[in-house]
This record gives sequence, C-alpha cells and structure tokens, in this order.
Amino acid sequence: MNIAELIIRSPKTEEEWKRYYHFRWGMLRRPLGMSKSESRDGVELQSFHLMVADKKNNIIGIGRVHFNNEEQAQIRYMAVKESKQRAGIGTKIVHKLEDYSSKQKRKEVVLNSRENSKNFYLSLGYEELGPIVSETGIPHVKMRKTL
Repeated sequence: MNIAELIIRSPKTEEEWKRYYHFRWGMLRRPLGMSKSESRDGVELQSFHLMVADKKNNIIGIGRVHFNNEEQAQIRYMAVKESKQRAGIGTKIVHKLEDYSSKQKRKEVVLNSRENSKNFYLSLGYEELGPIVSETGIPHVKMRKTL
C-alpha cells in the first residue's frame, strides 16, 4: 500500500458520514459491546473530522479533533484498520489534526490514549500525564503535546 495513493479528508456526503461513523463504531465501540449511539458525543458538529480512504474508497482510518478552550485541542476517536496499522496512516492523521489545531491558534493538544496505543503517541512527541478511566471503562492514559 502506497500512502501517497490514499485520500485523506473530511467526509463530505451523507453516505460518507454514515460510513465514517459506522467505521468509528466498528473499530472503537462495537468490540466493547457498546451501541452505535454510544459512539458519538455532544461536540460532533463543532469538531474537525478526518477519514483516510483507499483507491476503492474503503475507509481505513479516522480521527477527530475538537477544541476544549482557546488554547487547547483534543484528539478523539483515532482508529486505523488493524491490517493497515504501522504504515504511517495514524501518524498522517495525527499530524493533520495537529496542523489544523495550530492554524486555529491552539497551543497544545491533549488526548486519552488506550494503553496499547500509548507508545504510538509517545513516538509523536506526546508526554504521559497520568492514568484515567474513560467512559468505556477501559484504562487510558492522559497525554499532551505542545504545538
């Protein structure tokens, strides 16, 4: 897979939004037995969403950023299809979300990483702030990066 051939952008059509949310639920919430309604939050419309699609328009990665305040952005709902991990897709998504946040004058990005993704974020310059328990009940680590 050539990362240069991938399409990285926000969903545009109603059908793309449906597929985006279905992918997000399927990757992050369905394995935990959670309903589709539990895979969205109250800031969806104020957030910047990205999806990564292959040449056949199959979604293989997603990510979202929203703003907590005038200085801080928060990345949420990061996921890359397991068979496509370690190919630079997640890194590309995070960098684009960080760039967007920086252009919107945010000074730092925070996120809550699952334990199994912590090293990925450390490799991108995030620092570990401490453990938290998310609404999913899974242990997470609060992380931060100064832009």
